[in-house]
Amino acid sequence: MNASGITTHVLDTTAGRPAVGVAVELLARDADADADGVGVGDGWRLVATSVTDADGRVAQLGSEPLAAGEYRLRFDTGAYFAARSVDTFYPEVLITFVVAGGAHCHVPLLLSPFAYSTYRGS
Repeated sequence: MNASGITTHVLDTTAGRPAVGVAVELLARDADADADGVGVGDGWRLVATSVTDADGRVAQLGSEPLAAGEYRLRFDTGAYFAARSVDTFYPEVLITFVVAGGAHCHVPLLLSPFAYSTYRGS
């Protein structure tokens, strides 16, 4: 594992198990992202995408060490719950955080259909 990247895991607290198959996007704050047509709007640039594995984890988002700055993880929780025929109040979860250049960040998500929680992991 790259010691300078972003990792995450998602736990479905209602089911008491890892959330398998959740689509995850890593975005970086970039004021110029929209000007060149490759941004996703509001000054955010897509860095990497992945899907949680059988343990609810994404071992590495992106292949390069991250520069210092603001980043955002977007979790497609609506599709995850829809695939299980479960109604949810939150169709997506956005977690915005700050990274010191080259630092490793682990950003877990504890998820249920009507609540979520996150913290800075290790």
